[in-house]
Amino acid sequence: MLSAYARGRRVGDAERLFAGMPDRSMVSWTAMVSGYMQNGRHEEAVRTFLDMWDGAGVRPNELAVCSVLPACAALGALALGRKVERYARGRGMLRNVYVANALVEMYAKCGSIRRGAKPDVITFVVVILACTHGSLVDEGKLLFNSMRGEFGLKPRIEHYGCMVDLLGRAGLLKEADSLTASMPMEPDAVIWAALLGACSFHGNLELAETAVEKLMHLEPHNTANLVILSNIYASCGKWDGVARVWKLLKEKDHKKSAGYSVIELDGRMHKFLVEDKSHPRSEKVYDALDSITLAMKLVSSENPKVES
Repeated sequence: MLSAYARGRRVGDAERLFAGMPDRSMVSWTAMVSGYMQNGRHEEAVRTFLDMWDGAGVRPNELAVCSVLPACAALGALALGRKVERYARGRGMLRNVYVANALVEMYAKCGSIRRGAKPDVITFVVVILACTHGSLVDEGKLLFNSMRGEFGLKPRIEHYGCMVDLLGRAGLLKEADSLTASMPMEPDAVIWAALLGACSFHGNLELAETAVEKLMHLEPHNTANLVILSNIYASCGKWDGVARVWKLLKEKDHKKSAGYSVIELDGRMHKFLVEDKSHPRSEKVYDALDSITLAMKLVSSENPKVES
């Protein structure tokens, strides 16, 4: 009923119905936030969202996040938008294309509002990363190109890494390789590993060989890169290549048993293997690791005294 009232522009009726509810669920809170947004009542949308989140202690779902971010954009509420972005990223919501779109739009609009803060290098890492998880290739390209042209910001290696990952996941491997070649700084192991991962997924053997060659120079003791190359050779039916790689692994005294780590959470033990995706929440785990890695690199680049 709340959604029906909102669609019919009967916001007052929706407010009275909502006010009379003895118990308000996530669905009813979200319906009100969305209803206010649909009717251009941005301040009410933000206020209701905060009443839900901070007042009632109800955790916003993806629809609530998608509804409040445009309101933040309309009001120039960049601080709240960033808070919502951190919450959404922490809960793995950036994989949702609608959340990613809303986040990109919010940062873009807040950056163009006079009273809003100018986007900084960290903001661009966040929004390009959101484009990566939301498969928003064109939007990611526009944002990356706008850094220098519109905002006068020099892209850092983290931004190039996000773009290589974005292009690679989308299967645009030639474009990702060209971007890597055009970088004003030397690509690091993170960028070559992202390219190698894309080659593994899309079966590009030639580029995978180049990536592994670079990785063996940057991190010669990380034999996991050779294992990935061996798997690509095998998927392409290149068994002579598999044999060459395993001969090299033997020379490096590589052990077939994969390394792993174990953590305890809520009384349960969780085991993670190298390159492992068998855990039921592996996507969220890797999303969190990506975010943490980028944040650490940014902190390190801002303060060279901080050890990475």
